[in-house]
Amino acid sequence: MASIFTKIISGEIPAYKIAEDENFFAFLDISPLEEGHTLVVPKLEVDYIFDLEDDLLAKLHLFSKKVAKAIDASVDCKRVGVAVVGLEVPHAHIHLIPLHKDAINFAQVRKSFSKKELEQLANKIASKVIL
Repeated sequence: MASIFTKIISGEIPAYKIAEDENFFAFLDISPLEEGHTLVVPKLEVDYIFDLEDDLLAKLHLFSKKVAKAIDASVDCKRVGVAVVGLEVPHAHIHLIPLHKDAINFAQVRKSFSKKELEQLANKIASKVIL
């Protein structure tokens, strides 16, 4: 059965897309820790990030870097943090989270934004991605 991320990539489930290439897809987290919290996933459905082939894993990080630079240029933050936690969805993914403090706290209360705010933010970040 396809993961929720595979369904997002295929367009079965809508998402606030940030960037896409032949191997990867980046989109806003709809339950973000911070404004601009983005998920980057390989299009290939692999459960555990360290089961990705070396070349694909390296390219995932390089793609994520481009997205992180666009997030950093789009939202007020000290820098963009990276987290791989990986148990909530059986599809490898990276969290790119704008940081205002020293740590990422997944137990904190999630932020809420309107559809219009998410659309505007996704467009703003997407416009700054250089693939």
